[in-house]
Amino acid sequence: MLETLGEDPTREGILKTPQRAAKALQFLTQGYHQNVEEVVNDAIFNEEYDEMVIVKDIECYSLCEHHLLPFFGKCHVGYIPRKKIIGLSKIPRIVDMFARRLQVQERLTKQIAEALQEVLTPAGVAVVIEAQHLCMMVRGVQKQHSQTMTNVMLGEFRDKNSTRTEFMRCI
Repeated sequence: MLETLGEDPTREGILKTPQRAAKALQFLTQGYHQNVEEVVNDAIFNEEYDEMVIVKDIECYSLCEHHLLPFFGKCHVGYIPRKKIIGLSKIPRIVDMFARRLQVQERLTKQIAEALQEVLTPAGVAVVIEAQHLCMMVRGVQKQHSQTMTNVMLGEFRDKNSTRTEFMRCI
């Protein structure tokens, strides 16, 4: 790749770039080697709580599968427990697990929501991601201030407009 760009791969500053790039790419795609069960690690607890739980402003970094350029932003996750809650740190870990793969934002949003639905069987799950995509900012259309927002609403968040509205107001 360096030679294709016209760079001298023996130049001092570039000499170790292939190894560093490979290591960085392995880190940025480590989600392929993780699964929800390992990430959650039995941190699901019985609890008589049935009000909305929200973890918002979760930093989110991923790689666009079309250009291998980063997209980044915030993920907001809510759920309505049905006698089971999850350790709060597990929600950002689930976000990271799916984000650390080659992605499109739409699929990422859906994977997070479906994973929480599967492990908790809550009354509802809501996930909103707002992100900036370097593939839109530094190449192609070159729009520096655009943001992409995606959301997936399951259960009561989809079925009850008041529940969706409450979640959106909270985030």
